[in-house]
Amino acid sequence: LSELGEKATLTADSTNIPAGGSVTLTCDVKESAKLKYEWFRQTSSEEKSIIVHESDRLISVSEGGNYTCKAEGKNVTITESDSVTIQETVRNRITVKLQHSWSQIFTGETITLRCEIQGGEGKVWKYEWTAPNTNSPPTSSEYRRVSVSHSGDYRCRGSSDYLLTGWSDAFRLTVSSSKPRATLTAQSSVIPAGGSVTLSCSVEGSAGWKFDWFRRDSVSSKAQLMRGNEANRVISVSQGGLYHCRGGRGDPVYYTEDSSDVTVVETCEFTFFFISAKLRDHYVFCANNFIQQL
Repeated sequence: LSELGEKATLTADSTNIPAGGSVTLTCDVKESAKLKYEWFRQTSSEEKSIIVHESDRLISVSEGGNYTCKAEGKNVTITESDSVTIQETVRNRITVKLQHSWSQIFTGETITLRCEIQGGEGKVWKYEWTAPNTNSPPTSSEYRRVSVSHSGDYRCRGSSDYLLTGWSDAFRLTVSSSKPRATLTAQSSVIPAGGSVTLSCSVEGSAGWKFDWFRRDSVSSKAQLMRGNEANRVISVSQGGLYHCRGGRGDPVYYTEDSSDVTVVETCEFTFFFISAKLRDHYVFCANNFIQQL
């Protein structure tokens, strides 16, 4: 056999095999003599091996991998081509999910989206994302956006070795530009003597909030945090004062606007005993603005 120094050229009609389909590879040489072609395939887990040895310079393949070809004939040898990488599209279902099941997202919040590949366990996947207003989406399964400000569609797909998923359906993220305000309501504005009233804090139209509770003694005094990061939106109080609340969620925490103040007054009873008359008279002792006379 004589070496002509010619190198085969391998081309593919597509580098992505559609799910359940195939692609055509062509081994081109300038030599016009009758030749036989050898085709090779290699993956990260399989050594290079010959897959076809025939006279046809075109073959169809349905598996991903790195492919090369070479040819030989009477007194002719064509050296091996450069490799061409072919990816195989798999049928695994792929979805984008929001980490928290929040029905409404607000400008400035931090969100995390996840790309989930059904049946993809046991493989190391690299991820590709399309997203609004970004030039450098991540290559991991999680997409964390800090201080999100734009509505739009998010899609993802995964690749592992020579396998490629299709694109997920679009996940539509809608971002509200208005900051929400917490609402505080009181079961009653008057605390009975020795009792308590229930306060409820809520954020309309959305979920996932934890609540901070504040109290102050007067309009001119500074509010003090009573209880923070409470999962329960309802508390009981037995002390008069001006109360307000706010909601917070996410990491870092995104806070709502503070609620309006709610005034709660406290009922007190002070008792004198008139022993000689054997009477018991009841009086009201008013210690501050938030204690009401009976």
